[in-house]
Amino acid sequence: MLEIQERFGSEGYEELKKAAGSAELHITEALDKGSVIGYIAYSYGAERTVVYGLDDGGDLMLCDGLVRSVMLKSVLKGIQRMLFEFDDESSFDRLRRLRFVRGDSRQCSDLDSFMNSCQSCKNNNKKE
Repeated sequence: MLEIQERFGSEGYEELKKAAGSAELHITEALDKGSVIGYIAYSYGAERTVVYGLDDGGDLMLCDGLVRSVMLKSVLKGIQRMLFEFDDESSFDRLRRLRFVRGDSRQCSDLDSFMNSCQSCKNNNKKE
């Protein structure tokens, strides 16, 4: 069974810790039967959440789940923007397919509206 859990500690993520610099790095891992199959590494700021790394193993649905988990936490903290600061172009392809970012943008704005629009889709599906 797939679980998405925040990891407390950065062991094994030293390169991402360097990328975060002085920001407090948070890591959320995707686990399947106790084995890590993906992660997202990020920090919260006053104005935005910065994502330093994302590994979804090429799985579009896992990418969606990892990013949405951090979006939700950001919205709960009153943060409305997410900036993706990594160079993995294949991850950006998935982020564009999921409409988290558009074109060459590395930012997703108005996270609250984004999360609420997904709720609207869920409610619309119930009417069918």
